[in-house]
Amino acid sequence: MASVGSFLVSGAARCVTRNRFGVRAQSLEGGGSTVLSSESVNGSSSVVVGTQKNHNGGSLVKEEAKGWLLGVEGEKKKKGEAEEGLAALWDDGYGRSSVEDYFAAAKEICRSDGGPPRWFCPVECGPPLKDSPTLLFLPGMDGTGFGLTLHHQALGKVFEVRCLHIPVHDRTPFEGLVKLVGEAVKHEHALSPNKPIYLVGDSFGGCLALAVAARNPAVDLVLILSNPATSFGQSQLQPLFPILEALPDELHVAVPFALSFIMGDPVKMASVNIGNRLPPVQKLEQLSYNLTALLPFLPELANILPRDTLLWKLKLLKSAAAYANSRLHAVKAEVLVLASGKDNMLPSVNEAQRLTGLLSNCKVRVFKDNGHTLLLEDGIGLLTIIRGTSMYRPSPRLDLARDFIPPSMTEFRYAMDQVVGSFRSITGSVFFSTLEDGKIVKGLSGVPEEGPVLYVGYHMLLGFELISLIDEFLSEKGIALRGIAHPELFAPKAESFSTEFSMLDWVKIFGGVPVSASNIFKLLSTKSHVLLYPGGAREALHYKGEEYKLIWPDHPEFVRMAARFGATIVPFGAVGEDDIVEMVLDYHDLMKIPIVNDRIRDINRDSVKFRDDRSGEVASQNLSFPVLAPKIPGRFYYLFGKPIRTKGMENMLKDRESANQMYLQIKSEVENNLNYLIKKREEDPYRNIIDRKMYQIFYPPETDPTPSFKP
Repeated sequence: MASVGSFLVSGAARCVTRNRFGVRAQSLEGGGSTVLSSESVNGSSSVVVGTQKNHNGGSLVKEEAKGWLLGVEGEKKKKGEAEEGLAALWDDGYGRSSVEDYFAAAKEICRSDGGPPRWFCPVECGPPLKDSPTLLFLPGMDGTGFGLTLHHQALGKVFEVRCLHIPVHDRTPFEGLVKLVGEAVKHEHALSPNKPIYLVGDSFGGCLALAVAARNPAVDLVLILSNPATSFGQSQLQPLFPILEALPDELHVAVPFALSFIMGDPVKMASVNIGNRLPPVQKLEQLSYNLTALLPFLPELANILPRDTLLWKLKLLKSAAAYANSRLHAVKAEVLVLASGKDNMLPSVNEAQRLTGLLSNCKVRVFKDNGHTLLLEDGIGLLTIIRGTSMYRPSPRLDLARDFIPPSMTEFRYAMDQVVGSFRSITGSVFFSTLEDGKIVKGLSGVPEEGPVLYVGYHMLLGFELISLIDEFLSEKGIALRGIAHPELFAPKAESFSTEFSMLDWVKIFGGVPVSASNIFKLLSTKSHVLLYPGGAREALHYKGEEYKLIWPDHPEFVRMAARFGATIVPFGAVGEDDIVEMVLDYHDLMKIPIVNDRIRDINRDSVKFRDDRSGEVASQNLSFPVLAPKIPGRFYYLFGKPIRTKGMENMLKDRESANQMYLQIKSEVENNLNYLIKKREEDPYRNIIDRKMYQIFYPPETDPTPSFKP
C-alpha cells in the first residue's frame, strides 16, 4: 500500500514539510523549528501540529482563517522555484494510490481528531508548476478531506492544492463553513488577484462551493462540482432518514457499512490500479484480490460517521442544499458539474441538467457507469476532465495555445487503449521519413527533434490519419503535436453534442487549438511542433473523386509566419482512406434529399467562417459529413518529406514572391509524397488486414512489428 503521507496546517501559526529525514514542524511566528525523526512519524499517518483551542468554546472560523493565511504563505516559501514545465507522457501517478489509502488516512485522522475545521496540503501533490492557480477541495459528508486521494499527484503538478478537513465531532454550522472557505478565497485572491481560484466540491462540498461563489461574485472562481448535494431534497434515501434517527446505537455500526455500497461502486473502487493492458484473466484475479482487500476497510466508516455525526451531517446537508439553492442566481463563476449515472444516493444526472438551466456559465459531463463517490472510483482522472473541458487556466483568460499541459502517460494509454484502440489495430499504420541526404527510411528518424517545426500535409477523409499520427509521435519521439483545428470544435454549441466525455474533449487533451494567426504565432514562438492542414475542413470532407487531391488556399498562409520564427517546415502525405471505407453519398448527393438538405443548409449557415472568398475553393462552406460504407481494411501509410529550413529567410516577410515559391514547393512535395505512397503500397505483402493478422499470430507485434514495403 502506498503511504498516505499528508500533513495538516491547523489553526496555529505552523506549517509542516517532509524531507528525506522526516518531518519538519516550523513556527511561522519567529519561533524555532524541530525536526521529528522518521521513527516518530509513521509513513502512513497524518501529522497534525499546533491545534489551537478556542477559549470560548466556539468554532474557530476567524482563527482558522488566520491559520490559512500563515500556512499558505509558509508553503509558498517552502516550495521555492517550481518546475518550469512538463514533458509529454509525464507521470501523473494515477493508479498508484487506491481507496485503501483513503481509508488508511481517514483512520489515522479520526483516531485523535479534535479541534475546528482546517486546511491541509497533501505531500503527494509536491511543488506545482510556476504561477499555478490554487485549488481548494471541499469534502463530502465524510469530512476527511481525502476525497482527492487518487488525484493528488496529478493535480499537484498544476495546482496549489489545499484540502478542507472537518473533524468528526465538529459541529460548525453551514454558515460558519461558508465563512471559513470565504476567508480563504479572499486571502488567496488578495495574494494573486490575476489568478483564478478553483473550488472542487464533492457532494456536500458542492453546496459549499456554490454558496461561497454566490457570496464572492467579484472573485474569479472556477467550480468543479462532483454530484453536488443541491438535490438532497429529492434523494432516493429520504424515506430512510427518520429510521436512522430512531435506530439504536448498537445497530448503527451496520449503517455506514450499508451506505458504502449505496454511495459508491465497490467494483469501480477496486479497479483503480488495474492496468488496462492486462489479459482478462489477470484483470479478474487482480479485481478479486482488490475487492477482498477493500472489504476490511469498510467498517471504518463507522468511525468516520458515528451515529451523532451522521445525524448532524444529514441536518447539515439539508441546510446546505437549501442555502445553495436559494442563491444560485448570484453565482457568476464558471461551473463544471460531474454527474454519475449510477448514483444511488442523489438524482445527479437530472440535477446537472437543472443546474445548467439555472447557472449562467455551466458545463456538464456525465459518467454513466460511476456511483456517488465518483472521485474515488476508477475512470478518467480529475485533471484530465478539467483540461478536456477547457477549464484549466492559470490566468484570467483561457489561452489554449499557451496553457497547454502535455498528455500524461496515463492519458495516452487510456486514449489509445479505451478510446481508439481497435482503430489503431485495424489500420496497421506504417511511417516513413526523409533524411537530410534525401534517403527515405522507415520510422521518424528524419523528423527534427527541436522546434519550432511546422508539419504541413494532406487531410485525409474525416481526419482518419490523426489517431496514428499522434500515437506515433508520442511513442517514438515523445513529441506532443499541436494540431490546428476548425473553430467549430471549440465553439460553445459543441457542448450540446454530448454530455459525456467525448472525442472533442480528447482533442483538447492532445493539444488541439482553434485555427487563427495568433494561435500559430504563439505556438511557433514557444518552439512547438505544429500540425497544419491548409486544406482544412474542405479537404477532410471532400467530395467523390477528390481522394488525395490537395484543396489548398490560393495564397501562402503559413510560409511567412514560419520564416518569422525560423521554423522548419516538414511536408508530409498520408494515404489509406480508400482502403477502409467507400464514399456512398457526398455533399452533392445529400443535397438532393428533401429535409436532409434543409438540415445541411442550417448547419452550414450557422458554422464559423474564418476564410474569405480570396482563399479559393478551400473557403467553401458547402460541407457535410458523407455517408460511408466500410471495406475489409487495408493499411495507412505516412511519408514525411525532407525538412525545409526557413532560418535566415526573414526576407520572405516582405518578399511575397519568394514566399509564394516556397509555398508551391511545399505543396508539390506533399503531392509527391502522396503519389509515392499510392504506388509503393502495392508492394506491401501485408496491406490487407487478414494477411497482417495471420503474420501476427506467429510474430506478436510487440516483439516483431508487421513488415511493409521497402522504401
